[in-house]
Amino acid sequence: MRPSINVLGTPLMSCSHDPVTGWFRDGCCNTDERDRGSHTVCAHLTREFLEFIRAMGNDLITPSPEYGFPGLVEGDQWCVCAASWRQAHKAGKGCPVVLESTHIAALEIVPLEELMEHAVAAHA
Repeated sequence: MRPSINVLGTPLMSCSHDPVTGWFRDGCCNTDERDRGSHTVCAHLTREFLEFIRAMGNDLITPSPEYGFPGLVEGDQWCVCAASWRQAHKAGKGCPVVLESTHIAALEIVPLEELMEHAVAAHA
């Protein structure tokens, strides 16, 4: 696993434990070399973002109980693929991002300035 550092250069904070997110399903946007999608952006999901991502072929709304996936709704926080988040951002559909919970590896795909445009505090 890569070091647990966020885009601000401080220790990576949890993204969500309800639902449990992350490449490692540890609640954090940790990553390693096997994470080809770079699930590193801690997104505070909006309906608009979820619908955009679904239209692009990544349905995060529909539950998949066979994989332990509950389906996501507006207001959930989830570690999303950095490239997908950036694609949504460029289309004007970017959702809020929790910088303290977004892994530094996301910066290999998304400029910090773009993430900062959507920065919000983590929800309780």
